[in-house]
Amino acid sequence: MLLMPLLAALLGACAGSFINVVAWRLPRRESLLFPASHCPRCGVPLAFQQNLPVLGWLLLRGRCGNCRGPISPRYPLVELLCAGLWVAVLQASPSAMAGAPTWLQIGAGWLLVSWLIPLVLIDCDHLWLPEPLCRWGLLLGLAVCLAAGLSQSGQVARSLVFNHLLAACLGLLAFEGLSALAERLLGRPALGLGDAKLTALLGAWLGLTGLGVAVALAVFSGAAVGSAGRLSGRLGPSQPFPFGPFLALGGVAVWLAGEGWWLQPWSWWGVSL
Repeated sequence: MLLMPLLAALLGACAGSFINVVAWRLPRRESLLFPASHCPRCGVPLAFQQNLPVLGWLLLRGRCGNCRGPISPRYPLVELLCAGLWVAVLQASPSAMAGAPTWLQIGAGWLLVSWLIPLVLIDCDHLWLPEPLCRWGLLLGLAVCLAAGLSQSGQVARSLVFNHLLAACLGLLAFEGLSALAERLLGRPALGLGDAKLTALLGAWLGLTGLGVAVALAVFSGAAVGSAGRLSGRLGPSQPFPFGPFLALGGVAVWLAGEGWWLQPWSWWGVSL
């Protein structure tokens, strides 16, 4: 019974290793495939054993084997995060994939979390969400939605695609509208256009209800972290901070637990949603 989680963790760690490459090279307009993994300081290629997820960093003791320059612990942490999320996907209850074959649900979940992590890392590093990643992620979400629907019936496929396409469009327009309104009222945009594109991506994967829950989770968590940062002095009064990680967190939370789990607490107060 442990074979599948172990395999998922191993594959997830390998995916995390490639995600580190994407997060480093994409903002620098470098090829994701060539040259092979190397030290960014001295340029010496990494040996096979040094490229092993997590283990490679431990074998090198966090330093390049040639120039002894430090290697950020973020690399193994991202690999461990991706491994953990891949294992969590095995037990996920994605409402958007209800009725689809288990293998499709698992594969879609692995693809989604692996697509969101580099967006989070790049947004944290550069306050930028690359449009190609958002655009292709949206198209992949619609394709997965179509596959999930066709695995049941043509009518289900049409209904799912319409719902998820509508969610993507509404998410994009709502966030772009909020950004334009804030710029008009405050003289500066409150949200970047990248956040609108990431919201559209999540809409394509989660559908209308799922997107609404994910955005609510993102707003609450983002407001809590932002308030704590400003009160502690870590964030200046007008200092921007990335909102993409909170959107991604909301999206993953909805995918793993299902939108119904997050809406259930409202029923305790007699509210029907």
